[in-house]
Amino acid sequence: MKRFYKEVSVRAADGRWLVLLDGKPIKTPKRADLALPTGPFAEAVAEEWRTQGDDVKPATMPLTKLANTAIDRVFGREFEVVEKALAYANDHLCYRASGPAELVALQEAAWNPLLEWAAARFGARLAVGTGVAHIAQPDEAVAALRAAVTAYDPFVLVGLYHAATILSSLVLALALAEGRLEADEAFAASQVDERYQAECWGEDHEAAARAHTLAGELAAAARFMVLARGSVATR
Repeated sequence: MKRFYKEVSVRAADGRWLVLLDGKPIKTPKRADLALPTGPFAEAVAEEWRTQGDDVKPATMPLTKLANTAIDRVFGREFEVVEKALAYANDHLCYRASGPAELVALQEAAWNPLLEWAAARFGARLAVGTGVAHIAQPDEAVAALRAAVTAYDPFVLVGLYHAATILSSLVLALALAEGRLEADEAFAASQVDERYQAECWGEDHEAAARAHTLAGELAAAARFMVLARGSVATR
């Protein structure tokens, strides 16, 4: 759509922060105020709107898109999103190759420390197996992950769920949310198999382009979570 505003500003209101276009609050697709939890978060969203050219391109505004999702689709429905996120407790990191030895070693080096971190940080010790057959995770581990995910507010929850869908891993998404990993580290951990295959057989340019896009989306989700919280835990 054509750009219809000149000035973008930010204003505090009732403990939240509004982004204004020519003095009027931005509305979500469902006509709620785009009210954000921190000033830096609102400024970052405002910058997405400031940097638009003659046309407003939603695809270049990932923070706005995720914020709209939190307000319109998650507030009051947090339980549903928690359960969707928990589908990724059937975690990519738990499914290991039986060979070749080099790939097995790469998976162990990249993934074992993160599974140990999840066990220590959340009390969630996940089972690991080889092949693609379903692994039934211990009830107590899933319950611990549910408690961890439920503790996040709707904004962080949206970023976490989006990260989990990109990474096919709740452990990696939690490591990102908690500051255990940066976005590039989390994405690299999710791509161990793909990188090994590329080294063996050469790079698939279409797959590489898709990976580049997903890495960008993950970086936006990571930034979204940091802005929503105002800070992030250290490693």
